[in-house]
Amino acid sequence: MSNSNQFSRGKLARRTGINSETIRYYEQTGLLPEPPRTAGGHRVYDTTHLKTLEFIKRARGLGFSPMDVRSFLELNDEAVVPCEQAKGIAATHLEQVREKIADLRHIEAILGEAISRCTAHADADCAIIELLGGNSPL
Repeated sequence: MSNSNQFSRGKLARRTGINSETIRYYEQTGLLPEPPRTAGGHRVYDTTHLKTLEFIKRARGLGFSPMDVRSFLELNDEAVVPCEQAKGIAATHLEQVREKIADLRHIEAILGEAISRCTAHADADCAIIELLGGNSPL
């Protein structure tokens, strides 16, 4: 593989920062097109695979599901990208992110209150243990 635009899976993993087994998983699930093989059976990835993996990595880093990533990749393959569909996927994801943030803020408030009630002494009524046991008014 002397061509600078061709990569082994290991080299592709190093270039993208994506684990080699994750690359294999993306191939198996169809997110990443299966690369051609050499006569010896070795996979030969190219810059298209590199760009696709970078796309997947950014999308996954933003928390998009593999199914959403697949949808984005399919939209990206179209001659004219139907931006309205991409916007819909992103808007749905944003709403899910906002719900998670609200849930985390609620958890933060409950834990903060339990910790503030904790005396940190040997006590029969530990606020944190009560919270976890479901006996807490929090």
